Amino acid sequence: MCIRMLTKFYQHILSLVFAVKEINENPEILSNVTLGFYIHDSYYNAIMTYRTTLDLLFRSERFVPSYKCDTRRNLISIIGGLSFGTSSYIADLVKFYKIPQLTYGSFTPQDVHSTEIPFYYSMVPNESSQYIGIIRLLQNFGWRWVGLLAIDNSQGDHFLQSMESLFSQHGICSASTERIPFLTYWDKFFEMLEKWKNIYKHIIDEKTNIFVMCGESLTIAWLTDIIFWLSPGHEQRSLGKVWIMTAQMDYLLTGMNKKWDRQFFDGAICFKVHSKEIPGFKEFLKFIKPPWIQGDEFFPLFWEQVFDCSLPSSSLTKLVNPFCTGQEKLEDIPGALFEVEMSGHSYSIYNAASVLAQALHALFLLRSNHRHFLRHKLSEYEDSQPWQLHQFLKGMKFNNSLGETLTFYDQKKMEGGFDIINIVVFPNSTFQRHNIGKVDPDALKGKEIVINEDMIVWHRSFNQVLPISLCNEHCLPGYQKRKKEGKKFCCYDCVECPEGKISKEIDTVACFQCPDDQYANHKKDGCIMKTISFLSYEEPLGLSLATVATLFFLTTICVLGIFIKHKDSPIVKANNRDLTYTLLISLLLCFFCSLLFIGQPGRVTCLLRQSAFGLTFSLSISCVLAKTILVSLAFKATKPGSQIRTWVGKRLAVSIVLLCSLLQASICIVWLSTSPPFPELDMHSATDEMVLQCNEGSVFMFYCVLSYMALLSLASFIVAFQARKLPDSFNEAKFITFSMLAFCSVWVSFVPTYLSTRGKAMVAVETFSILSSSAALLGCIFSPKCYIIVFRPDLNNRDQLIRRHI
Repeated sequence: MCIRMLTKFYQHILSLVFAVKEINENPEILSNVTLGFYIHDSYYNAIMTYRTTLDLLFRSERFVPSYKCDTRRNLISIIGGLSFGTSSYIADLVKFYKIPQLTYGSFTPQDVHSTEIPFYYSMVPNESSQYIGIIRLLQNFGWRWVGLLAIDNSQGDHFLQSMESLFSQHGICSASTERIPFLTYWDKFFEMLEKWKNIYKHIIDEKTNIFVMCGESLTIAWLTDIIFWLSPGHEQRSLGKVWIMTAQMDYLLTGMNKKWDRQFFDGAICFKVHSKEIPGFKEFLKFIKPPWIQGDEFFPLFWEQVFDCSLPSSSLTKLVNPFCTGQEKLEDIPGALFEVEMSGHSYSIYNAASVLAQALHALFLLRSNHRHFLRHKLSEYEDSQPWQLHQFLKGMKFNNSLGETLTFYDQKKMEGGFDIINIVVFPNSTFQRHNIGKVDPDALKGKEIVINEDMIVWHRSFNQVLPISLCNEHCLPGYQKRKKEGKKFCCYDCVECPEGKISKEIDTVACFQCPDDQYANHKKDGCIMKTISFLSYEEPLGLSLATVATLFFLTTICVLGIFIKHKDSPIVKANNRDLTYTLLISLLLCFFCSLLFIGQPGRVTCLLRQSAFGLTFSLSISCVLAKTILVSLAFKATKPGSQIRTWVGKRLAVSIVLLCSLLQASICIVWLSTSPPFPELDMHSATDEMVLQCNEGSVFMFYCVLSYMALLSLASFIVAFQARKLPDSFNEAKFITFSMLAFCSVWVSFVPTYLSTRGKAMVAVETFSILSSSAALLGCIFSPKCYIIVFRPDLNNRDQLIRRHI
């Protein structure tokens, strides 16, 4: 007969022995009281667990659970078991006797109400803190494609449900969700083998490099079996994965597979119930040698299995292995079989013993302090009963021997967090644990874990490069994610950002616009500041328009000079000399005001330019209209008996010019007083620049100014057109008709062009229209007269003017 045990868990027994030894040797607690203990195997089988619990409660070999019989055991509390399933089996029986039960390795499922386990105390923190720690760990390293493995029981179901929910909330996808089965009956071997193959298929998936695993300590042993038997040539060391293990698990070797290669677990990250090294524990382990405590049935099995030897008092393995010398050292054993460093479970057992000792001490102090006041109830306190401890356990808070505060909160769970451990496995199956971080449930949201990335040793296949676990490659800056139909949200295509939008980070869900004062660069992964632009004198277009305006301005001065010089000549007198001067001066101002549209717009220039343009042009057209009306009236006044003669003269011309100009001035005054123009930055007309321009304030008033000029132009054109057949000597109306036709053509084409342009082009269009229409008036009306004055002075005489035909 060969009995196998999980040698790694023998440290649980030793931690209890060490804790009780410390308590009994401490004079400040439970003086004159010596603690003892019973140790029973809790098993993994419900029937055996119930049987063991009954054996613990009663000495009798008979099953009489309703009362105590034979020799009574002074049982004050129970510490155990490792898994919740085992712990719940124990709780089913001990709750009838109100015995406190402190568990050291199991988390209570969320769906289990405290009324079902009323005397159950957990020495481990809240399980939800561990789940949040796992999520933060995955987020910290950018792992979004993660496999889930869980033991095939209610504990595993709860884990998978919780993690799937948290994954979806935090943008993580489960690449696979598998349950690790246990072989219970050999007739189901082939059914289980198919499940193993399915698990192995997902493990070897190259896209999935991260697996989160939940189970018990034996879960690793079963996973080892799966990988070993299904790996081609048993070369499982080539499986470079990152295994993230929950605190319920522990790294161990069992039975026949303890000599197998474990390097595929190299670089694993484990969550562990927070623990510290207890002073004196390692020295205590040095005294653990045969013969050990008499009556400890576990020690011979433990010693023989970890050292592959036979004790003289044992007949279990002497036929196979050599005798033990007694000089073997526990520190020489591979850590997967036994560790001299105190594990998280052992630390919880140590704390559980300390908690019970403190509760007993408080009970004895209460009994001592109230002895004189409770004489009539002394019998109730004479013998300590298990149920009396509950009032002290609930809400207990004290410092253990290391100074750490131990506190049970409302749900009778121990406060605290988890340590994050990195496992480094060596070829000889030995391994080292490195503490690389912790989970602090009391930290701010998003800051629950602290991790030292520089201390992490990854599986050798990663060459110390951070492993990547994604459904597909990251979308680089300049691209955005597009979901693949029928796939999980972690699987997506990468599409380039639309024109004008950017993305600065990897895996951007949606590209976004740059701020108004910036524009997207060529790669669409950043924004460039827009330059401020306006129609300036430095650029070719602005310089050209300014040059043309200056030339026309100088030309107008020359024409005015010619007319002033020849003011007494017949042709100047015949064309109403004063109106001619006024028209030339107004055209001079028209060319000058066009320069207000060139250069950097300011508050003053924006206020002046449209008003100046409207007033000067209205003055020019008013002069043209007055000249045309006077020509027509002058011809009609020559008829005998005509009363029109009294209307022809300076007064009429001045009245027409003043009236027409004052109406335009009134429109401009209303405009400037209600909605004056102002400078603004146009962010949207150009992609890579901001146009500094004048906002007209009121578009309606701007078009009122243009409409009024159009009305004057139309009136001038109609009057001039009707006077086109007058005798040639008076026929200035013919040239006015041509000038008005050109003027109107320019401004009719201006409106649609102006509306269809933006920015500098719009300003250039208006400037060009001002120059061309002014030039049309100057050229059509004054070119013939200048030609006669300068080049044909022979025609500039009175006789020529009174002739009916040239």
